[in-house]
Amino acid sequence: MSFSIAGKTAIVTGAANGVGLAIARHFVNQGAQVMFADMDEARLEAEVDAISTSDSHARYFAGDLRQKLTLANLLSATIDEFDRVDILVNASRQVIHSDALNPDDDAFATLMDQNVVTSLRLSQTVARRMIKQAEGSDQAERNIGSIINLTSIASRRTHAGLMSFSIACAALDQMTRSMAVALAKHNIRVNAVAIGSVMSASLRDALKEDSDLRGRVADATPLGRIGEADEVAEAVQYLASDGAGFVTGQILTVDGGRTLIDPVVTPSH
Repeated sequence: MSFSIAGKTAIVTGAANGVGLAIARHFVNQGAQVMFADMDEARLEAEVDAISTSDSHARYFAGDLRQKLTLANLLSATIDEFDRVDILVNASRQVIHSDALNPDDDAFATLMDQNVVTSLRLSQTVARRMIKQAEGSDQAERNIGSIINLTSIASRRTHAGLMSFSIACAALDQMTRSMAVALAKHNIRVNAVAIGSVMSASLRDALKEDSDLRGRVADATPLGRIGEADEVAEAVQYLASDGAGFVTGQILTVDGGRTLIDPVVTPSH
C-alpha cells in the first residue's frame, strides 16, 4: 500500500502561513493538485506564485470561510480548476488567550466559530461532493475521500489562559470521531493531527515575545526540541493516503512526546 498522494486533489485551509502553508506546499511537492485557501489574499498569491512552475498544480482561493456562501464558492473554485476533490485538510486555526472569569470575553464564541463550526461546515460540503463523485464510478471504491482536521494537544493538556482554545480543540477531536462514524458507510475517512511542540505561526509569535520560552518548551518535550511544520505535513500525508485506508476516527499526536510526561517534572538531558 502506497503513501503517495500524487494525482489527488486537495483543499488545504489556513494555507497562507504556518502549518497550513507547510502542508499545502508539501502536498504540491508530492504531486497533488492543491487549492490553497485562506483569508489573506496577498500572502496566498505570493506563496502560490513562488512555488508554481509549468507542471505544478497549485491554485489559491481567498475568502472568509466562516461564511457559508464562501465555503460553497471554495468548493466550486476547486471543481472548476481540478474537476474533483479527494482530500480536505482543515488546517485553519486561531489561538486566542481567554479569561475564564470575564463574562464579556468572546474568545469562546470566536474560537468555536473559527476552529470548529467552519471545519464542520466545510467537511459536510466537501463530503457531499466526494459522495457525488463516487456515484459515477463503475467499481465500489474502498476510499473515496479523506478529511483531516488540525487540532492540538491543548484538548488534553491545557493552560488557564487557553481555556477557550482547549475547549474548541476538544470539540474538534469529538467532531473528528463522530464524522468518522457517520461517513464510514460512504468510504470517507476522517482523522485529525494534534500538534504540540511544533513551530506553528502562533508559537513563532510567542517565541518572539518570550525569549525563554524555547528552552522551556524543549525541556518539557522528551525529544528535546520544537518540531518543524514539515513533520506535521508528513503525518497529514499519511492520513490522506491510501496507505491509511483502514484508519479513521483517530487523533494522531505530533508533539515530540510532550503529552507523555508529568509537566511538573523537568526531564533531565
